[in-house]
Amino acid sequence: MPTVLQHVVLPTENDPDLLPLYLDADTWSTIDGEPVRVASNTQIGDVLGRRSARVRAGGRTSFGTYFNAFPASYWQHWTGVRRIALTVRTSGPATVLVYRSNGSGISQRVDLAEVAGDAETVFDLPLTQFSDGGWIWFDVVAGSEDATVVSAEWTTDHAPVRTGRASVGITTFNKPDFCVATLGALAESPEALEVVDRIFLIDQGTRRVDAHEGFAAPAAALGDALEVITQPNLGGSGGFSRAMVETLRRPESDFVQLLDDDVRIEPEAIRRSVLFGRYATTPTIVGAHMFDLLDRAKLNAWAEVVDEEPFMWRPLHDDVMPHDFRQANLRQSPLLHARMDADYNGWWMCLIPTEVIRSVGLALPAFLKWDDAEFCLRAREAGYPTVSLPGAALWHVSWVGKDDAIDWQAYYHARGRLVAALLHSTAPRGGTVLRHSRRADLKHLMMMQYYPTELRHLALEDVLSGPAHLHRTLTTRMPEARALAASFPETVVHQDPDDVPRSRRGMRVFPLPRRGEKAGPVGLARAVFTARTLVTQFLRRPAAHHADVPDVEFGKRDADWWRVSHVDSALVSAADGSGTQIYTRDRRAYRRLLRRSLRLHRELARQWPRLAREYRAALDDLVSEPAWRAHFEHNA
Repeated sequence: MPTVLQHVVLPTENDPDLLPLYLDADTWSTIDGEPVRVASNTQIGDVLGRRSARVRAGGRTSFGTYFNAFPASYWQHWTGVRRIALTVRTSGPATVLVYRSNGSGISQRVDLAEVAGDAETVFDLPLTQFSDGGWIWFDVVAGSEDATVVSAEWTTDHAPVRTGRASVGITTFNKPDFCVATLGALAESPEALEVVDRIFLIDQGTRRVDAHEGFAAPAAALGDALEVITQPNLGGSGGFSRAMVETLRRPESDFVQLLDDDVRIEPEAIRRSVLFGRYATTPTIVGAHMFDLLDRAKLNAWAEVVDEEPFMWRPLHDDVMPHDFRQANLRQSPLLHARMDADYNGWWMCLIPTEVIRSVGLALPAFLKWDDAEFCLRAREAGYPTVSLPGAALWHVSWVGKDDAIDWQAYYHARGRLVAALLHSTAPRGGTVLRHSRRADLKHLMMMQYYPTELRHLALEDVLSGPAHLHRTLTTRMPEARALAASFPETVVHQDPDDVPRSRRGMRVFPLPRRGEKAGPVGLARAVFTARTLVTQFLRRPAAHHADVPDVEFGKRDADWWRVSHVDSALVSAADGSGTQIYTRDRRAYRRLLRRSLRLHRELARQWPRLAREYRAALDDLVSEPAWRAHFEHNA
């Protein structure tokens, strides 16, 4: 009996913004080297159901889209599958054309069939020429009458390496609306539930999901497959580690599928992840891509990597991310046809084999930030790769309206990066990670952002204290970091215009640099500018009026460090647009934090070899099941 690797699916919502991810019925042209949509032949009303779509008479619809093309190169590279079948069921007169691409995005037609009436057409397709990239897809061209694609799927006769199901682990903190929607989507997706053993909802908040008015219906539909576990807030690492522990207890589960709470899922993506995990020749972490929940056709993350020298995460080809599929669909985006290998995948959606957890342990007790990247780096060192699988994705609340590098999470950004570097960096003394960390402090100080600087220094002190602090401070650092904000007036977001003084020069708007153009001073000019600014702010008293009448107002996008550092006070729009923050020069705080930054970074550089040995020696205990169980039992 053939195994369905991938169903052709259509949107579950009547949302036109989703259509380009499932169907490409547009006529495209190229102007100045860029794809341009000339005409559109399909509307959201042509989606007839979850599996079927209408192709209007004389029209052409391509299923060469993100969710419906088959990512052939990933299957060839990571699994033993070497032959697949595409089955297309149609109604009405039509021509079905099958295409493939190579790693450069060049399309080639591989087969064609003319059909009429109710037809089922099967195409036998080899997976042997996709080593560096390429997809397979099909188009349908209707004849003189409307045609219907009734259903289609990609199958194989190849036997999987493993056959177990996945437990789903959802970690949440006060996001009951999102979680109820996720449970409802799963309850309405029998094909996804076929590969799901258990759904663990780890609720760490005060607004309980099981108290939500919409919880009863999906809970009743899911029945015993759903288990709600409540525990104090141990962060993402604590919630996901709990899901890992619970999954290890179930012999039916070969995987745990981690899901964030502020997401909307494509249920077919869960099924695809599990099927890929079953067929992977080596136990493989199967990550999913992330679309923007507030801009549904925009892809924010494809393959994530950690650069060795600065030891910092970023999207591979970050110069072209995010990618908007309304502006260029899959067939018009050559780069997306290359196989992109990842170092890690965010835990917004990530499938982890239980074999990997038993081998390398649970999450680092980081509370949040870097726990997902560190886990995948640790797994890679043990021989378990991470694959960010195209066609498996969800929609996540974007970071566009956030700036968590200057709120209480600044502590976790700084600590997580340094701890991960101590554990996994192969560069002497972490390469340039300390230089980058010190530079981050200087930028915050020049911008009058004293709160995140204080938090970063707390993080550095904890790192210097040794690995034991990770478990010791797991439940205490977050409330302490949030409470510390009260000491820093720049953390207040003023939403009432009457509470905000007017700036002397009003809003300053600066032109954004063009793509490829450097922003701000670079090279020697940057070094000179930074040194001059640091010395000036250390020696010069702020203007007497600066606290009462801010010098200037900046929009968030214009509040760059080399601009804000010129003034003694500024109004800066909050990242989410909800109000304004007031930054004022404080020479005493500036001097204290500058000296402390230099001292802490100097001490870290001196002690780096010793600390790296200590953290690496302690890693097995830090991520062990008994250590995590102690937290779960103590906080029960």
